[in-house]
Amino acid sequence: MQIGLGLYRQQLTEENFTFARQLGVTQVVVHLENYLAHDDKAGVALSRGDGDGWGRAVDGYWTYDTFKALIDRLGQHGLKLAAIENFAVRQWSDVLLAGPRRDAQIARMQQMIRDAGRAGVPCFGYNFSVAGVWGWVRGPFARGGAMSVGFDADALDLQEPIPEGMVWNMRYAEGRPGVTVPPVSSEEMWQRLAYFLRAVLPVAEEAGVRLALHPDDPPMESLRGAARLVNEPDKYDRLIGLDASRANGAELCLGSVQEMRSGDVYDVVDRLSRDDRIGYIHFRNVKGKVPRYSEVFLDEGDIDMARIVAILKRNAWPGVLIPDHTPELACGDPWHAGMAYAIGYMRALLARA
Repeated sequence: MQIGLGLYRQQLTEENFTFARQLGVTQVVVHLENYLAHDDKAGVALSRGDGDGWGRAVDGYWTYDTFKALIDRLGQHGLKLAAIENFAVRQWSDVLLAGPRRDAQIARMQQMIRDAGRAGVPCFGYNFSVAGVWGWVRGPFARGGAMSVGFDADALDLQEPIPEGMVWNMRYAEGRPGVTVPPVSSEEMWQRLAYFLRAVLPVAEEAGVRLALHPDDPPMESLRGAARLVNEPDKYDRLIGLDASRANGAELCLGSVQEMRSGDVYDVVDRLSRDDRIGYIHFRNVKGKVPRYSEVFLDEGDIDMARIVAILKRNAWPGVLIPDHTPELACGDPWHAGMAYAIGYMRALLARA
């Protein structure tokens, strides 16, 4: 097992690469999509966003040169790329929505995956969702009033429609006033995912790239008229059942699994790690379950994180753990302090396991 750091696009700086090495981190998970671009410390102010959600999507398709330049830049600092997290919304908006450009987008994504494999990208994490991460609010939810994110279904209009031109909580095109995204059922979402995987998994397998599906967060039955996909632990079994390819895996977010109404997070970690189905792990802790939960420090939530590490060690799981995001500490640099605390705690857990 190795500990990694997740960096948003605006955080790909020399200072943060040095910060990673000072923490003893060698692996990095990178978000290339330009969400939260309005925030000069992207990743800190996570929330539901404004009228355009997390922002306006601007990126087209990443190329071999994109991936190679990133890997080379990380390598100059003694860092390795563990994964790219999330496709850009404009790359696959019609894949998520089953729109008229779906096949054209998939063809370009197939080439992008080939380019990624040739450059040395080992994994793509992705979240197959129409509504995306929506409904989070920021608040003093962690120990000592540390700022974090939480979800309270009772405080939201869960059926607030998605405006045309938006998907995955981002705007990719201008929509017509008053026109909204049609509702989508659970079976339709599974059909859309299966259509996508049938097309891209053979390419990913040949390219040596693993695709790792993030569970829904918040893991409600539906949000904004769109059914959620992996909102219960057993639905990971359905994912693997779609295609047995070793390129078909899970981006296992411990917090999201713990938030689910049913199942046991320890059993999920055991089964998926024993079968080597995990691309990488979001190592974060929460209090509560849907319809109400909040993110907290690693040592104060409902998950016994030491038990998780023990399971992974017993199964000789070889992958990467990242904090994903974590509560902020009250100081001049809340994000760096919060991440330093989380990674220090993780290093101690691994050392004693």
